[in-house]
Amino acid sequence: SETREDYDDKQVVSEIMARCFIPTRITTSSWEGFRFVGHEIRITEAMDCYGAVVWPSALVLCYFLETNAKQYNMVDKNVIEIGAGTGLVSIVASLLGAHVTATDLPELLGNLQYNISRNTKTKCKHLPQVKELSWGVALDKNFPKSSNNFDYILAADVVYAHPFLEELLVTFDHLCKETTTILWVMRFRLEKENKFVDRFKELFDLEEISSFPSLNIKLYKAVRKSRRSA
Repeated sequence: SETREDYDDKQVVSEIMARCFIPTRITTSSWEGFRFVGHEIRITEAMDCYGAVVWPSALVLCYFLETNAKQYNMVDKNVIEIGAGTGLVSIVASLLGAHVTATDLPELLGNLQYNISRNTKTKCKHLPQVKELSWGVALDKNFPKSSNNFDYILAADVVYAHPFLEELLVTFDHLCKETTTILWVMRFRLEKENKFVDRFKELFDLEEISSFPSLNIKLYKAVRKSRRSA
């Protein structure tokens, strides 16, 4: 007996997954195709590291941004993506009109820059920037608080079983102003994730805005806890 929620989940998930297509002709470099914001986006994946594969969480976030463009209007907004990986989310935010800074670890920047350039040139109002951001490292130097003026922080699947959760929290905290909205999609795999959510809630008001049980994925919106309650 399927509940209404199960049905909705399956419907939306199949709609999200239908945004991917595999090239019909096999070429020397492996790439995947995605359809968002009226564009065909080609992503080259680097198979040698975690951050270079498109995870379902990224698709969920892209789909959300496109289908909620009125409520979460990206036009001319300052947006930073942390753990941008292959760049899909940053590309979609750019196609939606945002000023995007896509960030990740140094070893991922080559592939990230390649994907972003290839999919945004001549298609976007603002060309995205690619910057190195190792969580918790040299934040004041590379992202001085005085010039952090992000309307949105985007994060897809940045919490998996790695040892840098405290640094991730510090990074969110550093980049986030009173007026910043965090849109964060997370796949729950292990107990660690729940612990991280608890720590996160100490600093931010967290609201679950979408859930996809069949993918184990939740989409959150977060804002800094108001000064009054602090």
